[in-house]
Amino acid sequence: MNGTDSVLTKLQDWMLALLTPAGVWQLVIILISLLIANIVHQRWQTFITERLGDQERAGFKRFALRGTGRVVLPLVMTLLLLVSSGALVPLGYQTPLLDILIPLLLSLAAVRFIVYALRRAYTPSHGLRTMEGVISTLIWVAVALHILGWLPDIKNALDSVSISLGQVRISILSVINLGITVAIFIVAARWISKWIEHRAKKSEVLSATMQVGVVKFSKVLLYTAAILIALNSVGIDLTTLTVFGGALGVGLGFGLQRIASNFISGFILLFDHSIKPGDVISIGERFGWVVALHARYIVVRDRDGVETLIPNENLITSEVTNWSYTDRHVRVKIPIQISYNDDPEQAMDLMMEASNVSDRIIRDPAPQVRLISFGDNGIDLELRLWIDDPEMGVSNIRSDINLAIWKAFKEAGVTIPFPQRDVHLISSET
Repeated sequence: MNGTDSVLTKLQDWMLALLTPAGVWQLVIILISLLIANIVHQRWQTFITERLGDQERAGFKRFALRGTGRVVLPLVMTLLLLVSSGALVPLGYQTPLLDILIPLLLSLAAVRFIVYALRRAYTPSHGLRTMEGVISTLIWVAVALHILGWLPDIKNALDSVSISLGQVRISILSVINLGITVAIFIVAARWISKWIEHRAKKSEVLSATMQVGVVKFSKVLLYTAAILIALNSVGIDLTTLTVFGGALGVGLGFGLQRIASNFISGFILLFDHSIKPGDVISIGERFGWVVALHARYIVVRDRDGVETLIPNENLITSEVTNWSYTDRHVRVKIPIQISYNDDPEQAMDLMMEASNVSDRIIRDPAPQVRLISFGDNGIDLELRLWIDDPEMGVSNIRSDINLAIWKAFKEAGVTIPFPQRDVHLISSET
């Protein structure tokens, strides 16, 4: 009841303050400040649009300007109210309304900027919207407790519930501070890593593999640094983490060795350039092109549109055929057999003409036809041609060429022999 009475008393005092000359002046100041802040906001938005355009793009300059566009109204209004409050107090006027509105405006600016930073750092999703709601609620609750004067008592109560681990004292308040600090540094590390990724993809010096390597290494480094800095900023001695590091090492040795192996294998693949995004590979019965490289696995898409996640360790320990390791040229062989009654030179010319059926067949190296051998049933010929886009498939090229050869042979009267067997009957005298 005491808390409720205190709130009612504060509300009554605020209502009575509106009826005084000081209250009227405060209302006038608030309206004028809102009008000026809105004008500044509109002018600043126009400046940002003229400077950057309407599109949202990556970059620190754009991030900073877009961020200021979301907080300029509450910040300008806060500044005007602070100046007005500083002018009224020496005149003997009390400013309870301004004292309430200033922290509310600062909270609004903080919520707007945090939401904007989260949306720039993470992909929009239901989880992100939930996170934004939780953060906004916590900020508004903290401001309400500050206005009511309850915040110091609640902080003391949270700090009084604690345990001691050696020389380290852990309270509920310190855990909350740690969580907030870690979250801030993680979001900052996430945004910086996205900026590095954007710059790496635009680089003309780094290869595709090095771009992925730089991005992954920067993420690991930034997240590790963010956690360590956050722990140190809340007063946790980092030397106390040696026990945890030893336990983590034991865990990696027994239960997480496969995860660690895949993680390390991923960095090996990045730095030895054996597999990179866009390569066409075959591993086991799986054929496709590499879509993305991740810390634990790679993504391979086949011709059916199915994406397979292959652990990095498998690529290190298994035999992998990389169709585009040094270059993207792949030779396709199409064997054909003709009858001994047909002219092989005519058939070879027809096969060479059939190689023009597809634009995917390159002319350097040029297609060639070879007489391979004299088989049991006919003459063995082979058309050899080259393509430079193996990710588009090989079977479709064979199908198109075989169909063109079949039509050309049928028009020219060249025959493809059936299997032949000579049977000799030996009679024996009885």
